[in-house]
Amino acid sequence: MGGQAGSETQANGILPAQAIRRLIADGRIGLAEPMLDNQLQPASLDLRLGACAWRVRASFLPGPRARVADKLGELALHKIDLAQSAVLETGCVYVAPLMEGLALPPGVSAAANPKSSTGRLDVFTRVIADGVSAFDQAPAGYAGPLYAEICPQTFPIVVRQGSRLSQVRFRQGAAADSDAALADLHRRERLVSAEQPDIAQGIALSVDLEGEKSSLVGYRAKRHTGLVDVDAPGSCAVLDYWEPISIRGPKRLILDPDQFYILASREAVHVPPTHAAEMVPFNPLVGEFRVHYAGFFDPGFGHAASGGAGSKAVLEVRSHKVPFILEHGQIIGRLVYERLTEVPEMLYGVALGSHYQAQGLKLSKHFK
Repeated sequence: MGGQAGSETQANGILPAQAIRRLIADGRIGLAEPMLDNQLQPASLDLRLGACAWRVRASFLPGPRARVADKLGELALHKIDLAQSAVLETGCVYVAPLMEGLALPPGVSAAANPKSSTGRLDVFTRVIADGVSAFDQAPAGYAGPLYAEICPQTFPIVVRQGSRLSQVRFRQGAAADSDAALADLHRRERLVSAEQPDIAQGIALSVDLEGEKSSLVGYRAKRHTGLVDVDAPGSCAVLDYWEPISIRGPKRLILDPDQFYILASREAVHVPPTHAAEMVPFNPLVGEFRVHYAGFFDPGFGHAASGGAGSKAVLEVRSHKVPFILEHGQIIGRLVYERLTEVPEMLYGVALGSHYQAQGLKLSKHFK
């Protein structure tokens, strides 16, 4: 693709960093403040909280032809100043305008997801757009503001103007690979460490309840903890917030209802520079649990050339309503791979200071 305005619509696929940069230059992505040096990722853009937030009575969607601002006028309980910092309590729902707005070209849509660190803190966050009847979606040609809905589930968090909880990815046309194309890509690039992966509308990932170097297989979040400042890496002691889980008998784990767990995939994951990947929930008919809030895997994740050979997917797991037994090797999600319109100007990895490259079982960057 060239650098001319509108050229971002010439090929189908996920837009890489340089195309996102062109959308910003062309005014297709509006920024209330200049972009930060590390805000642009290989195939996504971090979204920043604005100057305030509202505590609201309940989660909502604006619906067709309705504005989020009008809904806030009906549902807001009080306004919170984020200019310094503010505590967002567990079990409460907040809505904050974002510093980034959109004026997308006719062929380009956007999809948002929590950042990896947000998901690993069990902060349920979704992006809302005016007149859109689905969370985390902005249809092709959308022009308007974006808002973040934030609901901490386990830990109360500290946020401020500029905090980054979500990221957005831009898509031109259909980008997902067919099963046949995915199988061919796996033969060429070894997408997961499994010899014969299960490929059906994505490539299956299973849970590791064996552990690599010890009996440690995961962490269960503690309740009634202290605060977590989302902008303060390494500021929290692990054992103040998490209970390590070790398994010495049968390789299974009983998930307690409404408890939050951090586990790891049995397979190492590789996302080659030509593709991005997204974790999608596994069929709910096979178990009452949800896996992986934060679904984006940038180009270069697990890529040996960028320091990531053997990167596992970290799984954020929550059981609903009833206790549920997870067995070692049980399928818990699928990775959908999508083509990029071109190889990005940078890859996820050591050179970018990416926190989760070459990871095994790993908590968010906030815990030392």
